[in-house]
Amino acid sequence: MAMNFDLNDLMAFKAVAELGSFRKAAESVHISQPAFSRRIDKLEQALGVRLLERTTRRVNLTTVGRDFERQLRQILDALDTTLLGIRGVAATRMGEVTVACVPSAVNYFLSRVITLYHERFPKIRVKIIDDSANEVLIAVARGEADFGLNFMGAQENDVEFEPLLEEQFVAACRRDHPLASKKQVRWAELAEYDYITVGKSSGNRLLLDQALAGLPLQPHSLYETQHGTTTIGLVEAGLGVAVVPAMAMPSKDHPLLVSVPLVDPVVKRKMGLIRRRSSLLSPAAQQLYDLCAEMQVKKSRSATSR
Repeated sequence: MAMNFDLNDLMAFKAVAELGSFRKAAESVHISQPAFSRRIDKLEQALGVRLLERTTRRVNLTTVGRDFERQLRQILDALDTTLLGIRGVAATRMGEVTVACVPSAVNYFLSRVITLYHERFPKIRVKIIDDSANEVLIAVARGEADFGLNFMGAQENDVEFEPLLEEQFVAACRRDHPLASKKQVRWAELAEYDYITVGKSSGNRLLLDQALAGLPLQPHSLYETQHGTTTIGLVEAGLGVAVVPAMAMPSKDHPLLVSVPLVDPVVKRKMGLIRRRSSLLSPAAQQLYDLCAEMQVKKSRSATSR
């Protein structure tokens, strides 16, 4: 059965949902209050549900109305993107995107992507949930983040994982440390030095424990932290050597720190974009998601051509 309402009726509902007043909403769409009321009545009759609860002072959304308003916002946002897709107009668009990301990927990768994204869409607000791999996965699965950058999620049924890059774990040490001059370091060699590790709740710790299970000689930690940035800070202070993902290390010209590839075994992790399979990204989120993938492709091509 055809629905007997049009875009004007939807825009009227959107206005009253945002403003909470028939008078203010009618003024915002430039029609009289009686005509505005007829649009809302027409929409409710066509849908067969009550979307609004009217009182003498304010208009509130019903439970069905709140759900409808949330879905309508996504539909109208998508329509706006379709109609206003040229760059000059797109730059005036407003909105918010929430990205969950492991901290090591923020400095190495995400910050560069957001810089370019802001140049294209300066009025879109970006919220970053920088947390452990487990918390990033949970934030995406629960819908608290639009999408995420993580090395966990490939095995989850409800999460789509799009690989971006693969990186090796390295030994992080000061430039005056005995290991700093080596071209590569065996895991067994770390047992000779004060060792800094992350806690068992860390996704990196889980990955490393699995990869090193059965290794005869393993490093024993003297210090334990909960965050990679803290680990790097202790290394910089000269308290020992640590194992971190390559992208967690500062730039190669850092005055105090150096990274050395670890071998026997070589342990790697795969970083990728994660999103819920059951949901569509908003246009603003989709544009940032696509830009993450696009930037990594360009980076990989640049590295290959060197």
